[in-house]
Amino acid sequence: MPTLSDITTILQLPPVSNSAIAITGVNTLTQASATEISFLGSDAYLDDFAKTRAAAVLVHRKVKLPANPAVPVLIVEDADLAIGKLLEFFAPPVPTPPAGIDASASVSRDAWVDPTASVGPNVVIGARSRIGAKTVLHANVFIGEDVSVGADCQLFPNVVVRERITIGNRVIIHAGSVLGSDGFGYRWDGEKHAKILQIGTVIIEDDVELGSCVCVDRAKFSATRVGRGSKIDNLVQIAHNADIGPHCIMAGQSGLAGSVTLGAGVVMGGQCAIRDHTMIGPAAMIAACAGVAGNVDAKTVVSGIPAIPHRQTLREQAALRRLPDLITQVRKLREELDALKGK
Repeated sequence: MPTLSDITTILQLPPVSNSAIAITGVNTLTQASATEISFLGSDAYLDDFAKTRAAAVLVHRKVKLPANPAVPVLIVEDADLAIGKLLEFFAPPVPTPPAGIDASASVSRDAWVDPTASVGPNVVIGARSRIGAKTVLHANVFIGEDVSVGADCQLFPNVVVRERITIGNRVIIHAGSVLGSDGFGYRWDGEKHAKILQIGTVIIEDDVELGSCVCVDRAKFSATRVGRGSKIDNLVQIAHNADIGPHCIMAGQSGLAGSVTLGAGVVMGGQCAIRDHTMIGPAAMIAACAGVAGNVDAKTVVSGIPAIPHRQTLREQAALRRLPDLITQVRKLREELDALKGK
């Protein structure tokens, strides 16, 4: 159990009073006890800060603190990042199966599993697939044929990785996600929706994290790709031949149609959607619930349906809120005009 002194050392901060106290955990400003540490990242929570009982508080440098705060304060450049470092010391370990292959697992004779990997109960590993060093496959994971999973990956229960898919190193895939389902490809042939075969693959690059129930569809040909370091939230749909650049963020329930390209560092809010064959430039931001129907330039923020530059959306919304009053004014002017015509 670290002391407050240990924490200032970890974060490379100057010592504070009461530094010998043992810190038992991390908590919110309102719920922290006298042996827990908390954090303050915005002026909006100064009232909570004034009432906190925490042993110490990590405070973002931009926050304007009152004079002589009642608790020790640790000034940091980014309170969220700092608290993230500390959470590693208090997080309980994730239960994982032991190294080796569980007796109930079904592993093809010509699959290769590194001896340091952990293969849990009822896992299936198909022919010619490879599982890298220290990778953990939790219960009921399905790995199809000709799949490559790199080192230090973690696939949680009921993840499905279909055939001919490549997963890099240090990839985390949460429960229930499916990689490699057929892309949604059909063509009307005059009588029915004819299925277009999807013969491509999926490539998940290093350091990607996929939330629960994420669907990454197989490409029609070539590859659907999720770039290194990208983080995908729960319930996200990534359609065939989408190409996600490095270090992108997709929040929950957002979706990409086929052949969408995201440049590096794109941020997508929750429940937003991008139509097929659209290109989103590097570092662009798509606001929550936006519907993107055309290309978006680099470093542009868009919102609304259809998505337009965010400032324009705000102006239009402000104008729309004034519409009832404008209608009333127009009605009065018409009545006055009609009265003048009647004289």
